[in-house]
Amino acid sequence: MDHVFDYDLVIIGAGVGGHGAALHAVSCGLKTAIIEAGDMGGTCVNRGCIPSKALLAASGRVRELKDTSHLKTLGIQVPNVEFDRQAIADHANNLVAKIQGNLTNSLKRLGVDIIRAWGQVAGTQKVRLHMGGKEKIITAKDIILSPGSVPFVPPGIKVDGKTVFTSDQAIKLEFLPDWVAIIGSGYIGLEFADIYSALGCEITIIEALPQLMPTFDRDIAKLAERTLINLRDVETYTGIYAKKVTPGSPVIIELADFKTKECYNTLEVDACLVATGRAPKTQNLGLENVGVELCRHNYIPINDNMAVLRGNEVVPYLWAIGDATGKMMLAHAASAQGIVAVENICGRSKAIDYISIPAAAFTHPEISYVGLTEAQAVEKGSAEGFTIKTTKSYFKGNSKALADGEADGIAKVIYRQDTGEILGVHIFGLHASDIIHEASAAIMNRQKVQDLAYLVHAHPTLSEVLDEAYKRAVV
Repeated sequence: MDHVFDYDLVIIGAGVGGHGAALHAVSCGLKTAIIEAGDMGGTCVNRGCIPSKALLAASGRVRELKDTSHLKTLGIQVPNVEFDRQAIADHANNLVAKIQGNLTNSLKRLGVDIIRAWGQVAGTQKVRLHMGGKEKIITAKDIILSPGSVPFVPPGIKVDGKTVFTSDQAIKLEFLPDWVAIIGSGYIGLEFADIYSALGCEITIIEALPQLMPTFDRDIAKLAERTLINLRDVETYTGIYAKKVTPGSPVIIELADFKTKECYNTLEVDACLVATGRAPKTQNLGLENVGVELCRHNYIPINDNMAVLRGNEVVPYLWAIGDATGKMMLAHAASAQGIVAVENICGRSKAIDYISIPAAAFTHPEISYVGLTEAQAVEKGSAEGFTIKTTKSYFKGNSKALADGEADGIAKVIYRQDTGEILGVHIFGLHASDIIHEASAAIMNRQKVQDLAYLVHAHPTLSEVLDEAYKRAVV
């Protein structure tokens, strides 16, 4: 180094992405500091992945125990199932506290300096700290930005945090509304619909696009809609958006046609969850001090090495990861980006392979996928001159699923007809989030379905749904 810096690496934001980057940086011998103005662990630990999965676990148990017909087939009777809402909420809160503590302690144990402040880029290799009215400049050879995201609230919707709220408030489970409207049918909307329906709430899902679950492969979405929505008597609107939402008792929701914008109907409900995605938390980061302009939807522009871009040029010593980059708004994607950034900081050129990063919705049953949907694969094939094929297998033919009495589900494999390369895998069924990783590895290694068909899976296991799908492709 030409001169001495306070740190080799400073990371702004201590969410899962920043934490993963810090751990990897220490393993690479970098003197590291992490700056956090809010809760250690960011959205995932405090307001997202962790508490929501705790609520899903508890509410899922309630659903199972109340499903008397399913239990009867297993020879089990459980009368008078009851639950304590506050105890379920406490379970989520206690888990958050435990994991937040584990995350913080792991950083301390490895010698990462934790700085409780708001961090801004003050110039090349400089960070300005805002600490309770005081300011301080520290220097670092490299800086990683990992500021995360916040819930996106569309125009016309007023959030009071009590009767109209986002997932930030919903995970507290402060009350169970008799009738809750959920705006959006993506991951967040589906998971909270699962929680609320298991705990006895009446639900209405409002989706602006023509189909429910618009980001999922259509074959998966159709089966998931039947199981997660139709069989649970959840009311739905598609092609309709919430033009105006007014908090109160009741909550007033003015609906309109998404295409024509004409008024459609008015709902009066007890509560409304706004589950319309997330927006990058990229304001007040000091990017103007190094000439960086945010790109569309206020994301930080980066290349595949995680280097921040100024136009088409790389900004020296400045990197960005996580939700704020707009690539994949997933905690594990942020962690992967953090590792890639550190690798490049250490001079080992590495790019991220987004197509091999899996995603999951932790509903009951679960949804998971990796790679392209069939529609995306067809579009890619049309552009590049190849044909795609698909193969499917069903949980109803899987011995383990039948033994568990959980046979609703499907596995779908999408691949190139000419080379057999796997392009996408989609699963709806029991433990889909655990099964998907085999497919993720296959896509990362650009494996062919002809080779995967000869893998040996333990029997009886749920993973055999993929084994069956691979074999059907080569019959």
